[in-house]
Amino acid sequence: MLRLLCVTAHPDDEAGGFGGSLALYRERGVETYVVCLTPGQAARNRGGARSDEELAALRRQEFAAACALLKITHGEVLSYPDAGLDRVDVYQVASEVTRRLRQIRPQVVLTFGPEGAITGHPDHSMASLIATLAFHWAGRPDRYPEQLQDGLRPHRAQKLYYSTAAFTLPDRPPVALPPSTAGIEISAAHLEAKIQAFKLHASQAPLHARFEETMRKRGHKELFHLAATLTPRRAEIETDLFAGVVEESS
Repeated sequence: MLRLLCVTAHPDDEAGGFGGSLALYRERGVETYVVCLTPGQAARNRGGARSDEELAALRRQEFAAACALLKITHGEVLSYPDAGLDRVDVYQVASEVTRRLRQIRPQVVLTFGPEGAITGHPDHSMASLIATLAFHWAGRPDRYPEQLQDGLRPHRAQKLYYSTAAFTLPDRPPVALPPSTAGIEISAAHLEAKIQAFKLHASQAPLHARFEETMRKRGHKELFHLAATLTPRRAEIETDLFAGVVEESS
């Protein structure tokens, strides 16, 4: 079975950054998983929530609804602090993500680039660094060996991709985006699913109109940068995240 793991920072990232590809690959029979590191409790848009705890609970529900629409095999929201991933124990968070890699055993891992994607959000940058560490460390028996005593085995995912884009946002701080090495064409139906999944994050309603406008103008292809591979290779332009992947890798 082919499996894809996407590591994000906030509820709504799964739709906004990766939704079209997640829907496409699930339709193709790939098992899709999302691990979101924070419940998004520090968001500027509050959706009527009266406390961080209320907002976190609301956003977990919205995440579950968006994952259901995108037909995600399994989605999970961890409890690290929104707007605070740059101050967590990175080794500890990477341990949790490493455990998920060893449990799920994906061939392909998706996350943000270290620049923080087009918004340059620090949490996106930290999610990138944490996912990258987990990608490399999950296959090493000398990283988190206590997990192996629990019955898990090392796992070497075959490809790590960073999301990227062919545009930047002029009203945001400047970012230097990774060059795209993979362009995933998504259908009109997948684009609609992505937009509707984003809108299920109702607490973030002030962002919906701009997101939809941007996606309808630019969103028929999701771009990625191949950051690491199991087998050394020359860079080439891809149209399939699973190009060259074999079903099982240990």
